[in-house]
Amino acid sequence: METKQTRSTSGSKLKWLVLLAPYIGLLWLPFYNGARPNLWGFPLFYWYQLAWVPLTSLILYFVYRGIK
Repeated sequence: METKQTRSTSGSKLKWLVLLAPYIGLLWLPFYNGARPNLWGFPLFYWYQLAWVPLTSLILYFVYRGIK
């Protein structure tokens, strides 16, 4: 019985760590600080940040569903 609780606790900790992906992805500015490649006329700097908005929403949704 104790091993099941330990597994679920470690699994939920891993799910919480997934929430750091948007933070780290947007924190490291030199990675996406540039004009190329363009996407529909938008430089990388803008569309990379904008792409994280729906990605973060999806990550939050799946973590919520996994913890619930």
